[in-house]
Amino acid sequence: MINLPIRFRSATGFQPKSISQTASLSQADQDTKNHRRSQLINWALGLVCVGWASALIGCSSSDTASTLGDWRHRSDFEGVARASSSGFVIGNFAYLGTGYDASNNRLKDFWAYDQTKNTWVQLADFGGVARTNAVGFSVGTKGYIGTGLNANNDKLKDFWEYDQATNKWKAVADFGGTARYAAVAFSLGNKGYVGTGNDGNYLKDIWSFDPAQNAWAKVSSYSGSKRVGAVAIVLNGLAYVGTGNNNGSTLRDWYAYDPAQDLWVEKAQFTTDQSTIARSYAVGFAINNLGYITSGDASSTTVWQYNPATDIWATLGTFEGSGRTYAIGFAIGGKGYVTTGLSGTARFDDLWEFDPTIAQDLDTN
Repeated sequence: MINLPIRFRSATGFQPKSISQTASLSQADQDTKNHRRSQLINWALGLVCVGWASALIGCSSSDTASTLGDWRHRSDFEGVARASSSGFVIGNFAYLGTGYDASNNRLKDFWAYDQTKNTWVQLADFGGVARTNAVGFSVGTKGYIGTGLNANNDKLKDFWEYDQATNKWKAVADFGGTARYAAVAFSLGNKGYVGTGNDGNYLKDIWSFDPAQNAWAKVSSYSGSKRVGAVAIVLNGLAYVGTGNNNGSTLRDWYAYDPAQDLWVEKAQFTTDQSTIARSYAVGFAINNLGYITSGDASSTTVWQYNPATDIWATLGTFEGSGRTYAIGFAIGGKGYVTTGLSGTARFDDLWEFDPTIAQDLDTN
């Protein structure tokens, strides 16, 4: 494969924290320290795996997936390079904004990616205050962004609706739970769901939003442990949620939510190779009834594929961009995408496309 350049911006002297540098240590700062500590633990455990490699067939009990599936570099995100953004997908367009840049400025600009044209267009700014670590989801032809942290690290609970037909934002009912950041969000049917995160304490409550009623309702809490930085993937009418961080422990559990029964069911965990599987602030997307997770650890670019029919995880090569965390992932038209994020002092604006139908490392783009 031809190696394409990755554009990124950095700031000299910036110490990467989950939100910003402040004189006092915020909860978001502590989360980042906890994440780094867990990465060191995972790295050490990975060395144990390597040491035993000559005696064992492999350190992971997961299967190896098909050789199909490869990445190519697409049109870079045209906003400033950033991390901890939020967004949603409507039709063949991905919508992305908020986050923070290499100077720790909170952002509220918003952009649309047109998959057909491989171009970005700037839209009306997000309707709320600039923020980071917010969540987003779409229901029908409307997108929703809410929660997060403002420039003063105040936790937020406001929610805003974006109308793609008018390119306008309007406030909707505040999130039903406590103000928080680093939550997880997904859509099922005609409702959006938001939960987990941190309001000063780690959380596991889940809330549904009904746009028709402009109202939130509490549903069954997540069955795993409390956490921040989890991943959600929707497959066959069920939402799968896992990974993340709880008080310095990087998590590898995986649960499916059935909205018809309001029930969480435990699924196959990331059970062995912690050095490449357990992670937080990763990205996930779904293509053709299969789930994919990558990033979430600046030292790892491993891609994992989840098959809900067999409840099996399998490795699927590597993400071909730089390793990163706090990125954005989405799927459009049978392809997956990863963009923005951070690694060390770098903020990224590159966009990478994953095509599950082509052979690994055989494309020429």
